[in-house]
Order: sequence, then structure tokens, then C-alpha cells
Amino acid sequence: MTEQTIPFPISTPDGVVVPDFPDLSSAADRTSTTATQTAGDDTKAFPMGVMLLMMLIYTLNFFDRQILTILVEPIKADLHLSDSQIGAISGLAFALLYTAAGLPLARFADKTNRVHMISGALAVWSVFTIACGFTRSFGQMLLTRIGVGVGEAGCTPAAHSLITDYVPRNRRALALAMYQMGVPLGSLTGLVVGGILASTLGWRWAFFIAGAPGLLLAVIVPFAMKEPRRIASVAADAVAIPLREGLATLWSKRSFAYICVASGFSAFGFYGLSAFSGSLYIRTHPDQLGALASTAGMAPTALLGVMLGLMVGICGGLGTFLGGFLSDRVAKASIANYVLFCAVAITAAAPLFSLVALADDMRVSLALFGGALFCQTMSYGPVYAAIQTVAEPRMRGMAVAIQILFVNLIGLALGPLFVGVMSDLFSAWFGAVSGLRFAIALVGAPMLLSGLMFIHATRLVHREDAAAAV
Repeated sequence: MTEQTIPFPISTPDGVVVPDFPDLSSAADRTSTTATQTAGDDTKAFPMGVMLLMMLIYTLNFFDRQILTILVEPIKADLHLSDSQIGAISGLAFALLYTAAGLPLARFADKTNRVHMISGALAVWSVFTIACGFTRSFGQMLLTRIGVGVGEAGCTPAAHSLITDYVPRNRRALALAMYQMGVPLGSLTGLVVGGILASTLGWRWAFFIAGAPGLLLAVIVPFAMKEPRRIASVAADAVAIPLREGLATLWSKRSFAYICVASGFSAFGFYGLSAFSGSLYIRTHPDQLGALASTAGMAPTALLGVMLGLMVGICGGLGTFLGGFLSDRVAKASIANYVLFCAVAITAAAPLFSLVALADDMRVSLALFGGALFCQTMSYGPVYAAIQTVAEPRMRGMAVAIQILFVNLIGLALGPLFVGVMSDLFSAWFGAVSGLRFAIALVGAPMLLSGLMFIHATRLVHREDAAAAV
């Protein structure tokens, strides 16, 4: 893996960007042309309209996914659920088929019209989000959240592959960070809108309203974006690669394996905390929350949704953007710096995630929450840029699907479930309030492990890069 082997996008006459797939020339021949390609690549216009649309799509993705966070307490009371069941609905149910469907759908994304695939996925997860509002039992809610996961599994691999074709190498982290801005923006919208709707219309209407915009946008997407492969037929032929060969090629790179697993442990902390963030403040700081709500003239749930939403949106959004912007600059010397950037960000975030739950004052806890989100989200752009740069053009969808598989298996499936199970266990010993706090505090440990794995992955990238250059 060297800079010389990285394909550079080229423009078709109508301005659509498509990948220039590597030829079979020698490394020396490729080296002699790299400088010229890079110079031309840097002059290309950044596809701002496409990126804003992609960011909106992912915002709805996380809006539908994260609205459940602020609805946990009313759903738990209405459906008579335990924290363990809430953990299963929040993470395990969503991740089960997201993980199972992710790789086949990514394989499909590598050889089909990705714009149509994104549009279809958007429609599917929106329909199942609306269906969540009709559920009457734990089993029904579990099945509908699985459906949301299946729909969303078809979005990100296709989106990352499409974005990578649209933007030049030197703007890749920024572009992917813009897409990942959907995480804080969608979480902000979900928490604020969910909190307000839960306190006015009820949690069922919150799901109905959350799913509606996605159905409208699903109709608009095919008319608003073009599929580069539809214009450059050579690209469509080039992407076909046997699944076993693709997996073997990607997994043979130890750096790729470490990045995937490290991403999973980073997500463990994020999803473990976010799934129970609303419950944490409702149970742990009811007096402070009630006093603030009374002063603001709002219901406690609505105020909490606004506060958490603004925290996630502002701190997470700023961290995501700065992470992509800054990592593109430090990675000019070596793509290994993308991975090192992730190591620093996650290591800094780890203790903050634990302290959020242990702080006795709500204001201190919220400040720590903001700092934790800022540090953790700074890794979004660079980790996906590293994945997309390491992978060959034919395997970009597959590469991000494998990485997301680990994020979902380790982070989304196990993070909320772990916190829920430990909360039920600790509650029997220390009470419901302390039990949840201690359970959430444990998520800092796997995040610290993630930082250490990113550090080792940085060394591996340097080593593999040097070996490939010989």
C-alpha cells in the first residue's frame, strides 16, 4: 500500500467524477506520474451540493436511529420493559440484521447503481421507523428495530463508495467527515424532536413523524444525484471481484484488521452511553432537571431532549468537522497519520466517557459529555478516510462494510446491551440510580483499548507502506 497505488478520480465531460482504476504498469512508472495526477486532482471542484445531500440522508439515518434514546423511559413504562430489554432494542436488535445484511449489501453496492440503492435503503428504514409507533410488545419493537437496521445497512457502504468516487484523495477525510456530520445532526434532531413530541403527543407519534421525511427524500434522491458508473461503464465492469478474494485481500492487511476492531471498541463506549443518556439524567439528576425545566417552562423530558440534542449537535458536529479538516492536513505526509489522529482522539475521550456517569452535578456531567463527544467524533473522518484509502477501488464498499460490521458487532450490538445487563445487575446491589451510573462508567475501558489498538495500527500502516515501496 503506497501512495503510488492509490487511484485518482478523473472527470467526465459532463463534470461527473469517476475513479481512475490502476493499471498493471510497474511501480516506477506509476511513481513518475503521481505528482502530475495529484496536481490535477487538487484543482477539482468540491461537490458541495452532493455532499450536503449525502449529509442530509445520514442525518435522517441517525435521526431515526437515535430518537429511541430520549423515548426510553416512556417506552419502558408503557411496554413494561427491563433495562436489559431496552439494551437489546437499542443496540442488539438494530445491529443483528444490520451486521448480517451489511456485507452482502456492500457487495451489491460495489457493482450496482449506488444512488438507487441509497434511495431504496432510505425508504425501507423510514417505513420501519413509522412501524415502531404501532408496536405493543417487546417482541414487536424488537422486530421493527431489526427492520430499521436492515434498511440502514444498505446506506453507508454505498454512500462511502460513492463519495470516494466524487472527491479527490486530498479532500477525502473532509468529505467523509461531512457525511459523518449526520451522526451529531441526526442525534440532535432525534433528541430535540423526540423529547418535545414525547412530552406533547407521546412516544408513538414521535416515531410516526420521524419516519415521514425519509419517505419524501427517497423519492428526490434519484433525481438529485448521478451514479458515476452509469456514465463510465468501464468502472462498472472493474468493480466486480469475488467475495472470498476481496475478503482475503483486505484481511491480509493487518493494519486494516486492527482499524476495524479498534473502531468497534470505540463505538462500544459511544453507543453504550448514548443509549442510556436520557435515562441517566432522568434517574440521577431528577431534582436539577426538574428545577431547570420549571425555570424554562418546559416538561423535563422536552428540556432534556433539547439539552442533549444541542450537546451532541454542537460538540459532536464541531468535532466531526475539525477531525476531517485537520486530519487531511496531517495525513499529507503519510496516510498513517489518519490512524494516529484517531488514536489521540479516542484515548482522550475514554476517561471522559466514564466521568460523565460519575459526576454528581448535572452541569458538570453535561460539560464532560460535550468534551467526550467532541474528542470521540474527531475520529470519524480520518478513520473512514484511512479505510477508503487502504482499500482498492473495487473493494471500497466491501471495506467499509467490514469496518461497519465490527462497529455494529462490538459497539452497537454489545455496548447498549452490556450497559443494560450491568445496570440490572448493579441495581440489585446498589439501587437503580447507582446501578446505571456504575454500568455506564465501565464503557471507558474498551475505548482506552481502542486507542491503544489505533496506535499499533499506525505502526502497521508505516510498516506495510514501507514494504510495498520496496
